[in-house]
Amino acid sequence: MISTTVLDDGVHEVVVSEPPVNALTVAGWFGLAEQVRAAGAAPSARAVVLRAEGRGFNAGVDIKEIQRSGPDALIGANRGCFEAFAAVYECPVPVIVAAHGYCLGGGVGLAGNADLVVAAAGTAFGLPEVDRGALGAATHLSRMVPQHKARAMMLLAETATAEELLGFGSVYAVVPAEELVATARDVAARIAAKHPRVVRAAKESLNGIDLWDVRRSYRYEQGFTFELNLAGVADEVRAGFGSGS
Repeated sequence: MISTTVLDDGVHEVVVSEPPVNALTVAGWFGLAEQVRAAGAAPSARAVVLRAEGRGFNAGVDIKEIQRSGPDALIGANRGCFEAFAAVYECPVPVIVAAHGYCLGGGVGLAGNADLVVAAAGTAFGLPEVDRGALGAATHLSRMVPQHKARAMMLLAETATAEELLGFGSVYAVVPAEELVATARDVAARIAAKHPRVVRAAKESLNGIDLWDVRRSYRYEQGFTFELNLAGVADEVRAGFGSGS
């Protein structure tokens, strides 16, 4: 389930709850994109908080759905992720991601495209794609860690902690898990208290001076996922994979 609540002062909160690990189906990714876009489009919106319930923030795509449904699910997952990541990046008001537990695969795509990230202590960020027979979201990981760190994390499928990312400046704050929601809401409220037209202009201008086109860059990455699937390599790797990630 993905739901949106309007908090005080124009803060819209989008919450993902898809047990057991918040690995989203094709419909889930498109649904998330729709709700983030709707939140940002609301005339009253001044900031958006994106968070999740359960064991972790996001475990990426539902691999089991792809195993069951084949190419159509793969195409849908790629397009759904593309839309959800773009919805966060293109949201006309700032998006604050509140991550806890783990932020993997598509979770990195969401966090990497957000304006600010707050995280619970010990949250693990990573791209397990190489171990899943796929690629993608290196575009977004590269916005969160230095280049050689990103390469090591991707090639070795290793994770980095919220504390490490705090040192890189890509995580704004690391707090105890029980304080995460309140912290994210407080950050959003502080933004919402500023002049809305100025904040919207700041968001648009920051996107306008970005060093690379995140949409085009991510779409380029997705082409290699299709290539691996057409070659049969992805099926070979996924055959030994037992849970959604």
